[in-house]
Amino acid sequence: MRNIALLSAGAALPSRAFANHNVTGVVDSFPSEMSLSFSNLHTGEKLKTTFFCEGNFVNESMDAICHLLRDHRNNEVGKMSPDLMLLLHDLQQTLEVDQPFEVISGYRSPATNAMLSQRSSKVAKKSLHMQGKAVDIRIPGIRLTDLHRAARQIDRGGVGLYTGSRFVHLDTGRPRYWGS
Repeated sequence: MRNIALLSAGAALPSRAFANHNVTGVVDSFPSEMSLSFSNLHTGEKLKTTFFCEGNFVNESMDAICHLLRDHRNNEVGKMSPDLMLLLHDLQQTLEVDQPFEVISGYRSPATNAMLSQRSSKVAKKSLHMQGKAVDIRIPGIRLTDLHRAARQIDRGGVGLYTGSRFVHLDTGRPRYWGS
């Protein structure tokens, strides 16, 4: 079942090629269908979509995810990593929840990242957000410390806890952890 529901107005989405993406792991071991839900806290947009079906990433769904996770400061859309979507799906399964991920930051344009890194030493100058390999999220009803612990348990990338800003950072870079 291919289910894409962008629950607010948006611009036309450019086509991207996700079907041939090399996935970390063995595709045969994946569920036949994987879905995610998002709520972008800056734009108010919501999305519930099946992004993986019958052994392939669903291009239309991945395009919709890229649009929702765009740089909200300048509306620049970047290509989000399919591996990041698999990580988010695994996190939902680990936590046994189906609430939408509340998105604080997804893709960041180089200009936005440069501006943010000048304002704060906590923003990496070569952030994986600029490559579509990072997202800052929270889940309603889940304590940040529990979200952080579950993401660390998966052990596939960077996981940072930002209690002051109320989010957890996830990325598909090398495994590393910060925050407590």
